[in-house]
Amino acid sequence: MESLTVERAQELLERCRGRRVAVLGDIMLDRYFWGSVTRISPEAPVPVVDLEEEQARLGGAANVAHNLHSLGLQPLLIGVIGDDAAGELVRALLEQLGCETDGLLRDPSRPTTEKIRILGNRQHLVRVDRELRAPVNSTHAARVLAVLEEAEDVEALIFQDYNKGMLTPELIGSVIALMRRRGIPVLVDPKQENFFAYTGVTLFKPNRREAAQALQMPLRTQEDIRRAAQQLQQRLRCHAVLLTLGEEGMFLWEAEGTETYIPTQARHVADVSGAGDTVIATVAAALVAGASFREAAALANFAAGLVCAEPGVVPVRPEALLEAVTHGRL
Repeated sequence: MESLTVERAQELLERCRGRRVAVLGDIMLDRYFWGSVTRISPEAPVPVVDLEEEQARLGGAANVAHNLHSLGLQPLLIGVIGDDAAGELVRALLEQLGCETDGLLRDPSRPTTEKIRILGNRQHLVRVDRELRAPVNSTHAARVLAVLEEAEDVEALIFQDYNKGMLTPELIGSVIALMRRRGIPVLVDPKQENFFAYTGVTLFKPNRREAAQALQMPLRTQEDIRRAAQQLQQRLRCHAVLLTLGEEGMFLWEAEGTETYIPTQARHVADVSGAGDTVIATVAAALVAGASFREAAALANFAAGLVCAEPGVVPVRPEALLEAVTHGRL
């Protein structure tokens, strides 16, 4: 594979600006509580955290939208939030960015999914999840399709599946059919429950563990990885499969049989949280800008290396991404 040039990366980042991409999936709120630990609780053998800082960030499908916005695109985020303070905070964070919120579907019967992380002395001590993983009310499917029908300028759609109930096989099939009629590319970041529901999409992006579980086969060697990617592409009848391999980078398999191994660009890994969100957002941004699958995957690989070097869930910035491509070619 030829290297992604700095000039080509800059061209793609400029051409994707202002493009509208829909993100459909499980919306989350990531909350962080940082503090210091100097003593053990007298009530139980656990550390006492003296709270020093609290922060809320967009997570799940909302983090994908945040990454798209950070890259200069206009995300249309579609998903369910609860009628609660967390849902209002998600809305407020999106409005602060200048993102549209018409796709936020309020459901009083379920809470907004929250991931609450408590860190003491810079170490992650515990995570508390507030969520309901049952499928959302069937009436939401009609609301989703109505939002997408009105969004005639959408140039790509991302399914961001976290098994939290927003995406059902019926809704997935209806959305894929709608996008196919419009000739709009569909990208998928899958999870286990709906893994094989995404037939006929443009790009399918599982990680190594997800693919191994779905195919019930180990992915230890290069041949294992190649065989798995080929099987997924054939079974889903998609145009390309992008397997993310953690510290080993990525493997791209295209429908015509072209394969590309992309070594990782991470110099230092502080936190892998949100890296998959960044990858799928960057691939979508590159594709709507006219990139090939290989160019899009290469750019996303640099983006993943950047976000893995920072603690917590953070979006990728175009200037930092261009700098990473520049240094990667030195």
